[in-house]
Amino acid sequence: MSSGGRDRGRPGVAIYLLPAVVGGGWGDLEEVLAVGRQLVARGRPVRYYRAAGRPPPRGLPGPWRWPRCDRPERPGPPGTPALTVTPSWGLSAAPEANGPWSREVGEIEAIHGAGRTLHVSLEEFARTLTSRAAEAERLREGGVPRRSIRPGRSFDRRSRFFHREFARYRGFDRPRVLHLFPTFRPDRAFAREFASAVMTGPIPADPPGPRRSPPPSGARRWLWYASPSSAERLAARVRAGLADAQPPIRLRVVSPRPWRSSEGIDLFVGPLPGPRWRSEWDRSELRIVTGSRTLLEALQDGRPFLYFNGIRGEGRRVRRHRPEKIARLLEAARTAGVAQELRRDLSDFARGRRVEEVVRRAHQRRDGWADFPDRWGFAGFPPPYRDPVELIDRLAEGLAAEPDAARWVARARAAAPGRRRASGGTATASASKGVLY
Repeated sequence: MSSGGRDRGRPGVAIYLLPAVVGGGWGDLEEVLAVGRQLVARGRPVRYYRAAGRPPPRGLPGPWRWPRCDRPERPGPPGTPALTVTPSWGLSAAPEANGPWSREVGEIEAIHGAGRTLHVSLEEFARTLTSRAAEAERLREGGVPRRSIRPGRSFDRRSRFFHREFARYRGFDRPRVLHLFPTFRPDRAFAREFASAVMTGPIPADPPGPRRSPPPSGARRWLWYASPSSAERLAARVRAGLADAQPPIRLRVVSPRPWRSSEGIDLFVGPLPGPRWRSEWDRSELRIVTGSRTLLEALQDGRPFLYFNGIRGEGRRVRRHRPEKIARLLEAARTAGVAQELRRDLSDFARGRRVEEVVRRAHQRRDGWADFPDRWGFAGFPPPYRDPVELIDRLAEGLAAEPDAARWVARARAAAPGRRRASGGTATASASKGVLY
């Protein structure tokens, strides 16, 4: 499937962006829009369709950076192949889920033809746990000490239950839904257990462009996207770590909910409009990020950052909430040779430990912070799986030429990273030639 010689003047396939909030933050919604921006940058027209009289899904319209897109009154034209991009299709768009896009997906399929409509489902970033690992993580986050989590009849039964329900709610049995699991590196155990899951590299934050210059000297700023409700528990310790900074550092906090106290910080409640967010981001020498989108943007931008996705419990029983993203990042960082003291600081801050000390080391540029990596060596994904937008672009091109959605989904699954070929080797870019290219 070559991208050369494409007629940019004809869309060939109707691409619908169906953004929605699935979790507690705004990352799911922004991820769909990020894919849209990059498809537009590649010359792919995109569209946003909402049935007449239907209010927008939760979180929309919002102050988001929308790509240039058409907003038709109805899907079409009839018979044209179509591709939709949704977050967690099984939750947000499956007919039986009664999700925020279930009705529109039904109308899109009715007009374009169900067999000619391919659905791309963007699943949670870096959440590639086997059923047993997911059950162990559920128990750990619920407060069960790791040393007490042992295999046994009850554990095995709950793991099988997770496997069955995870596959059902994600819609893994749908032959025209391509479930993409962006992550830092392929996990072969996850690929073996869930044959319908296709792992890719992370979705870039923006279309590739020149790297941003460091912020100007003088007034110093930090930006904290404090999405987790437990972020306020760290606030006093973060302020204490910044107390001796010279020149003083202004801490701007963006939170989806009010805080009990905003002493010593500049608090903004709600999503910042796009231009204001970009201005704050560009002027900050360090960002405290969370979830996936701000983490990936920080990695791409190349400046220092800290990561905090929430904690539960008190005292010695404090435990991280959904730690798989920082855990996967630190695994990759170790392989890439990132300094051990810097990895320890990132890990401890994410756990709510040594907060004041880590903040002080960061703003003083001590030890590993003096040489914070501006490139992180992620590997393991051949093209087009390295960039999921490239994969979607190639699928759109193939669907326009051969409008059989199920066949293209099957091809993409068969050539995905982590799969075993009949000869026993692992699927690679060369193995997928003639299958997806």
